[in-house]
Amino acid sequence: MSIWKQRVTIDHLNRLNENTMGASIGIEFTSIGDNYLEATMPVDHRTVQPMGLLHGGASVAMAETLGSVAGVLVLENTDQQAVVGIEINANHLRAATEGIVTGRVEPIRIGRSIQVWRIIIRDEQNRQICESRLTTMVINRGA
Repeated sequence: MSIWKQRVTIDHLNRLNENTMGASIGIEFTSIGDNYLEATMPVDHRTVQPMGLLHGGASVAMAETLGSVAGVLVLENTDQQAVVGIEINANHLRAATEGIVTGRVEPIRIGRSIQVWRIIIRDEQNRQICESRLTTMVINRGA
C-alpha cells in the first residue's frame, strides 16, 4: 500500500524541479515506490569542492530536495498545507569523485505536524556515501 496521497509521475516531479537549486546541480527524479522516492545527481563541476570530492553541501541539498518532495506527497490537501524543513543532518561516510550518486528517501515517521525522513545516498558501486535525516513541519498555507 502506497504512502503517497498525491498522484505524480517521474516526469511531473522533474518538471516541479525545473528552475530550482536541485535542477541547477543536476538532480533528476528516477523512481517512485510505495514508500520511497529516488533521484540521481552527477558528481561534476557543479557538485564538487576544490579537491574534486563531492561537496557535502551538494549531498545535503539532494537530501533536502528528496525529503521535502516526499513530505509534500504525503499531504492530504496541498491547497491548504505545505511542508518546510526545520532540521537536517548528514553523515558523510565515503568520498565520491566521479559518476552519478543516487539518493533514496523513506519515512521514519509521518505525523500530522512533524515528519522525519531518512535519506541514503549511494555511489555507482552501491556504496553508501551519505546518510541524512530531515525533519519537516506541516504548516497551513498563508500562516
